[in-house]
Amino acid sequence: MYESMKGRVENAVESGKIEEEHIDDNEEMQEAFAKWTDNFTRQVHPTIIQVLLANTKDRDVSDKLMPNLIYVSREKSKMHPHHFKAGALNALVRVSATMTNAPIVLTLDCDTYSNDPQTIKRVLCYFFDPEIRSTTAYVQFPQIFRGLNKGDIYFSEHKRLFQINPLGMDGLLGPNYVGTGCFFQRRAFFGCPSSFIQPEMPELSPNYVVKKPIGSVETLDLAHRVAACNYENHNGWGIKLGFRYGSLVEDYYTGYRMQCEGWRSIFCSPKRSAFLGDSPVTLIDLLSQCKRWTNGLLDVLFSKYSTITFGFQKMGLLMSFAYTYYAIWPILCIALTIYAFIPQLALLNGISTFPQISDPRSLLYVFLFVGANGKDLLDFHLENGTFQRWWNSQRMWMICGLSSFLFGCIDYTLSSLGIAVRGFDLTSKVQDDELSKRYDQGTFEFGVASPMFVPMTMAAIINVVSFVVGSIGLFRSGIRNMEGLILQILLSGFVVINCWPVYEAIVFRSDNGRMSTKITLIAAFLTSIMCLLAY
Repeated sequence: MYESMKGRVENAVESGKIEEEHIDDNEEMQEAFAKWTDNFTRQVHPTIIQVLLANTKDRDVSDKLMPNLIYVSREKSKMHPHHFKAGALNALVRVSATMTNAPIVLTLDCDTYSNDPQTIKRVLCYFFDPEIRSTTAYVQFPQIFRGLNKGDIYFSEHKRLFQINPLGMDGLLGPNYVGTGCFFQRRAFFGCPSSFIQPEMPELSPNYVVKKPIGSVETLDLAHRVAACNYENHNGWGIKLGFRYGSLVEDYYTGYRMQCEGWRSIFCSPKRSAFLGDSPVTLIDLLSQCKRWTNGLLDVLFSKYSTITFGFQKMGLLMSFAYTYYAIWPILCIALTIYAFIPQLALLNGISTFPQISDPRSLLYVFLFVGANGKDLLDFHLENGTFQRWWNSQRMWMICGLSSFLFGCIDYTLSSLGIAVRGFDLTSKVQDDELSKRYDQGTFEFGVASPMFVPMTMAAIINVVSFVVGSIGLFRSGIRNMEGLILQILLSGFVVINCWPVYEAIVFRSDNGRMSTKITLIAAFLTSIMCLLAY
């Protein structure tokens, strides 16, 4: 039914008019197309609310009543901000309040589906527990992906974000909201546990009981009114009520603000995945997603609700650190960029940046490197991860630091200065047969000539050059005469190993996923200039 209606709506939009084949019955004409105008487009159109199934009349093949199913497309206008996903979620919260006002709300991404029919029973066990119900805002399930290749080359599963770190946060105030696979108490959208914020109309209150039929004229009129573009003007939605505005990562920000208000959350990770979803299957999609996260995280970090100041006051030290850990992700691009270029340029000029290998202080660098990576590997192993996936995860951390994090920080800085305007970049998650085949084989996809590939290509070139030059010097002069450069040679070698997919895409591949010649030439040219300036 949904696919049929979707096709008819899209055909109507493309043709610019409503044909008879677009309409199934008079009810559809009254509800879905009554407000049609010549200016109706994908970006500008009135609210559309269509009751596809009603639990009072529609039955399945075994003659049992079906649950309600309502299609909602909120009003869109160039004169009003859309607030992206958070705005859509708030519109759905209000529309659902006027039609059913169920006390529990589930949010799912469009590519996510239920994988376990027992999930709702698990959630109800928490929400019906009298000891925690009054302070529990949401129950978060880990985001698990289907269709990942064996090594998860792009680290799309984000095991630290969705599985490892929430376990630690669950021992405090609970995990952060990750945007999907999450059950909310409707009450949590209306202020802190001890102080209820009365919405602007009683029909939106979480305690309101809907008495009129879901398809009645009064119910539908009210639903259309609360889904309008200008409805949120000066009434607190997105600021004090509902999902919060102010960051492109509305999930992280909403969960953070709720916990600052005194709510707690619960992490539920059963053996059988509650939900399964799709992940990006191209490198550029993954980097675009991380770039959007970067902008959103920096929005929070440098706002008046900063996790460092506001979070510390409201949540305490440990939970503040937990949220700040995510918020400072983008800034780590500074350290990653320095480690990717500075020691290597110094190595080419014979300048030591680390202690000599015989100096006891060098053990500190070895300890930090082995300790951090060893602890991370142990976390992966305890959460049923493999060494191959862990290796790809730390490789992608380096790649993101030199691409999405770096470009995201630049974008955020320019936007803060009013030089550029940021947009919401959706992740396509669409693939053709050849791309799918390369992904299943574990081959990186560089087919798009994106500027984000330039820094990582530059790092790959400078590191292989410095490693070769350093190794030749070590072979000719011996360890004793090269003690001060050993750690730099090892660092270059580590980066070279991580950059193997880049070398492969530049030199050894001829498929459509190879590195663009344009990107390679630009990176080589900029690397040459960098080396000349350093020399």
